[in-house]
Amino acid sequence: MIASWFIKIKTWAGEYWREIFSVILIMLVSTISFGLGRLSVVWKPKAPIKIFEPNKEGLGSASQESQLSSPENQAPSISSKDDGAFVASRNGSAYHLLDCPGAKQINEENKIYFFLIGPVA
Repeated sequence: MIASWFIKIKTWAGEYWREIFSVILIMLVSTISFGLGRLSVVWKPKAPIKIFEPNKEGLGSASQESQLSSPENQAPSISSKDDGAFVASRNGSAYHLLDCPGAKQINEENKIYFFLIGPVA
């Protein structure tokens, strides 16, 4: 019985060997392409890990707080609506483009306009 199945499969494969070869080749190429795509994501160069040591005064020292709140570390703000490209709320931490729906939800008296967004700290 097993021998008869083997003979049937062998004759069927002999008739359709080109189609079988094409299907196997397509599956092999697609599997290799997928694997190479996954490897390219894994092999991306990663930024080195930076470890920052706290200063001797402690984490919540007055010198650090004064550095963070100094005007030179803040983005330049302007008061007129025509000159700014971005808008932020005085109470919030996010900024929006002028035509953004989030910018339209901010009250006019709380809006601060910016030319550009730069690093704060």
